[in-house]
Amino acid sequence: MLEKNAKIFIAGHHGLVGSAIWNNLLQREYTNLVGRSHKELDLLDGVAVKSFFDEEKPDAVVLAAAHVGGIMANLQYRADFIYQNLQIQQNVIGESFRHGVKKLLFLGSTCIYPREALQPMKEEVLLTSPLEYTNEPYAIAKIAGLKMCESFNLQYGTNYIAVMPTNLYGPNDNFHLENSHVLPAMIRKIYLAKCLNEGNWDAVRKDIDLRPVEGVDGSYTNEEIVAKLAKFGITQEAVTLWGTGTPLREFLWSEEMADASVHVLLNVNFKDTYNLETKEIRNCHINVGTGKELSIKEVAEKIMAEIEFKGELRWDTSKPDGTLRKLTDVTKLHNLGWHHKVEIDEGIHRLYQWYLKGICINHKTN
Repeated sequence: MLEKNAKIFIAGHHGLVGSAIWNNLLQREYTNLVGRSHKELDLLDGVAVKSFFDEEKPDAVVLAAAHVGGIMANLQYRADFIYQNLQIQQNVIGESFRHGVKKLLFLGSTCIYPREALQPMKEEVLLTSPLEYTNEPYAIAKIAGLKMCESFNLQYGTNYIAVMPTNLYGPNDNFHLENSHVLPAMIRKIYLAKCLNEGNWDAVRKDIDLRPVEGVDGSYTNEEIVAKLAKFGITQEAVTLWGTGTPLREFLWSEEMADASVHVLLNVNFKDTYNLETKEIRNCHINVGTGKELSIKEVAEKIMAEIEFKGELRWDTSKPDGTLRKLTDVTKLHNLGWHHKVEIDEGIHRLYQWYLKGICINHKTN
């Protein structure tokens, strides 16, 4: 157990999960937290990372920083996804070891599992068959990260734990129309389509002023805005989403991922993550999820109902679906003492309210 005054470095503390972990630790009265923005500390820069560790000497590290994105980004920027993530991990885990960090928590992703893994996916199915092609570079980087933690523990007796969250969504999510994950992207697309459908141009302009779409903001003409949004499948009549809508997905509220992460950081040690009787120690990472799934189409329909968009939902079947099913087996997590509480309907409602509040606050500030 970490002392309340332990200095904890949270890499990626402005991100979706990092910010939630930061707040969760504060609520548990861990106040000696250290964070650096990307401008303050470039985790790709090994010299800068070493200098940071020399200066701060953290007792514990949470590695929540990563280069992430949706299917389109993973397909287009394959080199960026493998290179940047490997580099971040190499620098942060390496300096953690060199500086004697007592506890490290590494955050990965369930995309580490094979495309056709037996469902629900147990930790043991790692590396048993080929990965999903669309995000293979990112998955390989994350596999390298968890194996790095495992290997340091086995060779040097360190206490580095890797957790693999399912699809996350929640406060501080990224709503970029091209690079965000599926659920926040759907919320924004359906919200903008509703605004167009109702002729609410004030709301459309507020939205794209806050998050311009390929350089187009609220100062552009109605025609220019309509043309740009149409490129992303957003019109007053319908929202067009990628694929068939049939893939099944599991979604976890980000603040619950944070709670699970902090639970593991404070209460779980490396020896708790594997069978002590086994000869070959591997797959010591921990799945974090709900153990429940629903189709992309069902999620979209729930968002349509929440936002009250009266138009159509359409599917562009020429675009890839990605992995057809990615359900985690969360038995290990449950055995380690943590269960989720927020179900998908409540989560969608909370995220939509958070999104609307952000638009209003930023508009008033401007």
